[in-house]
Amino acid sequence: MTQWIDWASIGSFLSHVAVGLGLLFIGVMVFELTTKFNDRELIKKGNVAVALKLWGKGIGLAIVIFTVWSNSLNLIDATLWGVVGIITQVVAYWVIEFIMTPKTSLAKKVEEGNVAVGVTLFAASVAVGLIVAGSLTY
Repeated sequence: MTQWIDWASIGSFLSHVAVGLGLLFIGVMVFELTTKFNDRELIKKGNVAVALKLWGKGIGLAIVIFTVWSNSLNLIDATLWGVVGIITQVVAYWVIEFIMTPKTSLAKKVEEGNVAVGVTLFAASVAVGLIVAGSLTY
């Protein structure tokens, strides 16, 4: 017997997509606020290091959102854990910037276009996203 998708399923899908994209958008905006420079302007000028730093956090957050959507009880639960993912990415960046590399301004290096630092922050953000996502599989 063939089963059709019902309106409730379509509504649930659309609400999860909207909230997930909203969380990703909010997360990227919050991530941009953690730097003293304008990420979008530097990316427009071709600064690959800034793009890597910013979108590493975005991918890390998307991994968290994916896991949250797979394991949440409802949309409110998923949204709250998505916010936890945003906060965790910001805190992880601060830990890397101020605790692990206290004598080096990673933000300044990225602003200057240091791709090695951009790749490092990209990888760290994805790793944090995976760790947070794995921690959310309750």
